[in-house]
Amino acid sequence: MRKSILLLLLLLLGWTLLWAQQARIQFVFTSDLHYGITRSAFRGNSDVDSQVVNQALVAQINRVPETVFPSDGGNGADQLVGSFDFMAIGGDVANRAEVTDTNTIQSAAKSWSQFRTDYIDGLKLHDRAGASPPLYVVPGNHDVSNAIGSYKPMKPAIDKTALTEIYNLMLRPPTLKTMDSLDYPRDKMLVSHDIGGMHFVFITLWPDSSVRMWMENDLKTVSPGTPVIIFAHDPPEGDAKHFINPRGKHDMNKTDQYENLLSDQFTDMVTEQRSVEAFLLKHSNITAYFHGHNNWNQFYDWTGPDHSIALHTFRVDSPMKGHFSGSDEKKLSYQIATIGTAARTMTVREVLWNANPNDPNSPVTWGGSTTVALSPHSR
Repeated sequence: MRKSILLLLLLLLGWTLLWAQQARIQFVFTSDLHYGITRSAFRGNSDVDSQVVNQALVAQINRVPETVFPSDGGNGADQLVGSFDFMAIGGDVANRAEVTDTNTIQSAAKSWSQFRTDYIDGLKLHDRAGASPPLYVVPGNHDVSNAIGSYKPMKPAIDKTALTEIYNLMLRPPTLKTMDSLDYPRDKMLVSHDIGGMHFVFITLWPDSSVRMWMENDLKTVSPGTPVIIFAHDPPEGDAKHFINPRGKHDMNKTDQYENLLSDQFTDMVTEQRSVEAFLLKHSNITAYFHGHNNWNQFYDWTGPDHSIALHTFRVDSPMKGHFSGSDEKKLSYQIATIGTAARTMTVREVLWNANPNDPNSPVTWGGSTTVALSPHSR
């Protein structure tokens, strides 16, 4: 009799845990892997290669499903982390292959090969069915610069490998793009996925005019009541040097230092930001935005220059170029987002994956967290 009761209790516990997992969407987010450069210090060594650091990050991500969330009142608090619906990377897989008097950074082709080994083949996360969840990658400015060139000397001057592979990974076209057939910016990586009643949008760099046009069309198929979450490389306020050079021949040159990565010639940042703000005001169901580029862990609301919106925004750290973790490896972090599908709330937690550099097998250390509403804002 006691054995039967115990078995029943274990069965109920299993069903409870399964229901809790099914009632939420969960993903990992990190960015700016920058294969090809070195960290000044990592786990007792100096000038540590990017692949060593990224392999260590992947190893820590692979451990996290068996960890219990902290008692922070957020979605999934005190529960097993468990399964993931996807992992997302916010760009700059490969560092720009720059050549200086003292150093030559490796090619995008070599960087992508290392990334494939570590992340595509090395991740061991699982979804609710026990299968490997999708890996979603958006391009960063370094990935695009490798493909189109830069005013900075590079060797090779053009290497489309990373950008082409990101395009094929994300869009899975019937005929895969090659380095010869990929034509940027015609072939921008723009794709969306519906998961658990949420609409996830993955864009190239930043919502410039061409990206907003694509999103206008994409959102025609999305109910105005469906929460939309954007993944990009640049923060919502943008980066002036990523625009097309407005001067002279509109080219890339050492004097002007524009990178010609976006579709628009630069005017001024307030004007550019107002265009994005107006788009977000029109589409009030776009309520969250994840990005890299300037890297540290930050949860904030972007309100636009005219303060007409409140876009829940999540900036993530970099394993190689962290603003704070670059000089303090104990601050290295990535994020886990847990969405409660019924309440339409999202908890984003910082995971300090190298809090104890002397003991990589020490328990997971949780950093800051926040819980935000994802329901569309009223106008």
